[in-house]
Parts: sequence; C-alpha cells; structure tokens
Amino acid sequence: MIRRGLLGALCWVAVASPLATPVQAQEAGRKYRIAALLPQPRNSPSYAALFGEIQKFGFIEGQNLTIDSRSYGRQIELLSKHANELFATPADVILAAGDPAIRAAQQATKAVPILAFTDDLLGSGFVSSLAKPGGNTTGVSLMATELDGKRQDILIEAVPGLRRMAALADTNTTATQQLEALQSAARTRGVELSIHRVKRSDEIAAAMAAANDANAGALNVLASPLLFANRNVIIERAAAMRLPAIYQ
Repeated sequence: MIRRGLLGALCWVAVASPLATPVQAQEAGRKYRIAALLPQPRNSPSYAALFGEIQKFGFIEGQNLTIDSRSYGRQIELLSKHANELFATPADVILAAGDPAIRAAQQATKAVPILAFTDDLLGSGFVSSLAKPGGNTTGVSLMATELDGKRQDILIEAVPGLRRMAALADTNTTATQQLEALQSAARTRGVELSIHRVKRSDEIAAAMAAANDANAGALNVLASPLLFANRNVIIERAAAMRLPAIYQ
C-alpha cells in the first residue's frame, strides 16, 4: 500500500512539474534531475521501485535523467550538509522522506515540486490538508502517530501484568504532545510510561540502558527515520536485555 501511494504521488509530480507525462513530448537534449534526501540508501526496496517506475514516463537514468540522492538516516547530524549539497544545483523534483528532510526541502524552495514521504504530513504542518495540500508539497502520510498508540496497546496486552513500560522517541520526528498522549493512554491502562528521547544514532544505546534501569517491562520503539535506520542495533540490544519490544 505504501508503494502504491508513493507511485501515485509521483504521478502528481510528473504532471505538476517540468517532468513530462508519457503523452507529452520531452524537450530534446534536456536532462532532468531529481534531488532525493532519504533516510535509507536509494537502493532500498521502496525507493528502487519508485525510481524504476518513472521509466514508464520516459525518463531513463543515465540518458535524460539524473537522480542525485543522499542518505541521512544513521547520521542525521549530516542532514544540513547533505541538503546544502543537493539543493545547490537546480532540480526538477525533490524527493524528501522523513520530517527533517521535508523541512530542509521546504526551506530550500517554494517553487520546485516536493514529493514528501513521512509519518503525518498534516500533523507536522507540511501541508494545509491531505485533500488539497497547497504549496509545492504532496506525498504520502503513513499516519504513524496513530499507529504508535496502537502498537502500545498491543504491547500492553502482550505482556501480562505490565506496570512499567518505555518508549524510545526521536525528537526530530515525534512531537511532545504525541508523547503526552501516549503517556495518558498508558495511564488509563494502569501502566506507567517513561519516555527516552534521542536525536542522534550515538544516543540510542544510552537511552535503551536508561529504559532498562527504569525497570521498564516492555519497549515501544516509535516511528522515525532515525530509529528505523538503526533498527538492527535496537533489536539486538532489546534482545540482549530480554526486553519485550514492538517496532514500526
């Protein structure tokens, strides 16, 4: 479903931007450029499918198309540097995945179409509405903020007698009000929820150790490009701690 949504959004970009649709004549000799700021490498399955699909629109990488991408997921502190490098050269379309990347793209341009892919485009203020985004940004909302709460409910039910649990949260993505809502929802189930915040990859180990020291009986790893990019490390540490956990 996510892949179909991305491809549908790409169709919008193809119509709204200088990239032509299959029925439009392409400008002879012109090479088009997509600037992609992604939390994962561009050869990840969803992005590989996306970039493969645009060949149906007549755009062939290495012939009339350049795809210039940067991956920031495991080193989010380098995002500004990557954004400056990408946006220094004009692009026909910007692909931005994750709140930090979309923020950087919107700051860079109000004219170039932005295909955004993140947890909640509306909740993060990137579009004025899902039906009519406005401006130069469209894309896919995973509604991950709602799913974080549903995963919390599942985890509480999966661990009998749970009284304390923890959430691993990325402050680049998860808003304070969302964390407060998760704590409130946990209290209604008789569970105390502690929040352990990170901004960079090198903070994850300490945050998980703090959750363990707080006697958390389970861990909810909230949706975020940073945490997803570091999923192997998180899963391994949770297993080593024998800590029941649930992941995006």
